[in-house]
Amino acid sequence: MQKIVTFLWFNKNAEEAARFYTSLFKDSQVLAITRYGEGGPGAKGSVMTCDFQLAGQKFTALNGGPQFPFTEAISLSVNCDTQAEIDDLWNKLTADGGKPVACGWLKDRFGLFWQIVPSVLPELLNASDPERSNRVMQAVQNMVKLDLAALKQAAEGR
Repeated sequence: MQKIVTFLWFNKNAEEAARFYTSLFKDSQVLAITRYGEGGPGAKGSVMTCDFQLAGQKFTALNGGPQFPFTEAISLSVNCDTQAEIDDLWNKLTADGGKPVACGWLKDRFGLFWQIVPSVLPELLNASDPERSNRVMQAVQNMVKLDLAALKQAAEGR
């Protein structure tokens, strides 16, 4: 059993979000759905929580109401090995009302923030050469969706 589980508060579309997210990643599935009973606060029989797994990691989505919307203060970061993977996830997560933000960040149609980043980004930023790291950081700050080839070029000083 996973010791720490990310718990996400949705207004009323937790199951829809979980099904959408599980369609995006391998080794993903909806695990369980619990429903409100007589005691509420949701309508009897409506979805209360939806347990799901993304790329082997467990999450719980709650239909808790509109009191606590998502903010940029928390995001899910996805490490991508190729530009094709970055492009695919970016396009799917920004579709149907999602919005690009900046520096590899986006807000999906459910209001959840994501970072879609190349797996090599930490290596490019943590170089022993501070000028190289600075060039990469400057490149990141000038992008909305991250461009792997352009980041590698920035690291090389091109």
